[in-house]
Amino acid sequence: MKKIIALSAIAAAASLLTGNAIAADAAPAAAPDPGPVTANVTLASQYRYRGISQSNSLPAIQGGFDYAHESGFYIGNWNSNISWISDGYGPTSAGSSTNSVSAPIEMDFYAGFKKEVAEGLTLDAGVLQYYYASKNLPTSSTYTGSGTSYLGAFYSGRQGAGQSPNTTEAYIAATYGIAMVKYSYALTNLFGIDNSKGAQYFDLSLNYDTGFEGITLNGHVGYQYVPSTTLTSNTALEPSFSYTDWKIGLTKDFGAGLAGAIAYIGTNASNNAYYSNTFDNTGKGTVFVSLTKTF
Repeated sequence: MKKIIALSAIAAAASLLTGNAIAADAAPAAAPDPGPVTANVTLASQYRYRGISQSNSLPAIQGGFDYAHESGFYIGNWNSNISWISDGYGPTSAGSSTNSVSAPIEMDFYAGFKKEVAEGLTLDAGVLQYYYASKNLPTSSTYTGSGTSYLGAFYSGRQGAGQSPNTTEAYIAATYGIAMVKYSYALTNLFGIDNSKGAQYFDLSLNYDTGFEGITLNGHVGYQYVPSTTLTSNTALEPSFSYTDWKIGLTKDFGAGLAGAIAYIGTNASNNAYYSNTFDNTGKGTVFVSLTKTF
């Protein structure tokens, strides 16, 4: 998650296999650069990011735009519907059966520089801000929902301690041939996990153009490291937020800026940390499909 700016539909489709649209550089571009400004829109079977479903395994509509300057500077925005934040909270007060937390949209803003520094070797570095339009989020780790005795954190997964899910990451990536390696570092708490500043994500992606009918083979393995948190007096009850994710799939360039993607995505994420409102593990293995149009 090679071109950060979405220069073609096949690149944008490949990005959905491992994460959000700024990973569009995970596959080689299938068409010449159409200009400094591009846009993309995607219909997907669900929104998976770093192997974890962000939409409770339900369909997602996504899109964004990018500006790339000849100097190597780029800036962009990408958006998707989500449900994981509201899904993670139980009743918002003791004795209540309702959940008033709402956060239906993820908006990503990013900027950086990307340059070929040697023949075949491209480096890319930038900053990414994940912003979640939300309301009625608890503002204290003493959230009085289900699991009060554990401050809500164990029972409500990622965002249960009442932390803001908004996250800032810095990243650096290198691409050579079919391989891309990327390292991301959380400058803030990561996606609402309490005491998770300094979380790191290690990403290795391989994208091989078969030369047949516009098909590119995609492979990916990543490791999300999250520092140990202190959520309860009983450490045996604390979930682990660190996990490994993987993917194997393909993208198909249909021409005219249209591309499709299909993949199998899996993780070893803990169900105690990453679950839906039905207590289903959002990191369980699944088949993912999408269709992307790039303008």
